[in-house]
Amino acid sequence: MARQLDEQIVARFPVGQRLRVLDVGMGQGTQALRLARAGHQVTGLEQDATMVAAARKSLAGEPEGIRERMRIIEGDGRDTGVHFLPGSFDVVLCHGVLMYVEEPDPLLAGLARMLAHGGLLSLLVRNGDALAVRPGLSGDWSGALAAFDTVSYRNRLGMDVRADRLKDLTSTLAGIGAPLHAWYGVRVFTDTAADGAEVPADVETLLAVEEKAGRTDPYRGVAALLHLCGVRG
Repeated sequence: MARQLDEQIVARFPVGQRLRVLDVGMGQGTQALRLARAGHQVTGLEQDATMVAAARKSLAGEPEGIRERMRIIEGDGRDTGVHFLPGSFDVVLCHGVLMYVEEPDPLLAGLARMLAHGGLLSLLVRNGDALAVRPGLSGDWSGALAAFDTVSYRNRLGMDVRADRLKDLTSTLAGIGAPLHAWYGVRVFTDTAADGAEVPADVETLLAVEEKAGRTDPYRGVAALLHLCGVRG
């Protein structure tokens, strides 16, 4: 996903431009820190206090220049209007968040308002069109059969959450003024790997396969996750 995001940034913005980035639901700050290290001005917004503490701990270990380029705010992603003015950011990330939001449209509309004209909105969501794949490949036939007719599922943390369908999100992005520009699949072949599985020795080849599959039909359509990139018009 990081490679996909970098591809979109390079294609949309001049090389060397220091971008204003907002990472909503940043978790422990993996993507936010990566972009700060690349020279961008990054704001991370996260409501989970444990994640905020982890992100701040990671940031504290970075060189001063990177610490100065990144700030962390504890807050709800649905309250971006409380913290920021419209059009304040060139790039807005919302990765792995929508599955926990029962009604995502207001959140997405708020994120779009944060974007400057021509800004990039990057979403990572659970693929609601492929929920039967994981149980089917693991031999859970009743689970696979039930997954065809729902966008609800239980994640690996044991939480009941929701997925999004590409068609629905395409319509939503158009309606909030950030129409879909590109989309990719994420975790096409590796979604069934066990948690904590050892990283294979040929990890670069694995990543190359996933990257190729993530941009190639029909493979990307059955990925566990979808990476959607909208552009503020």
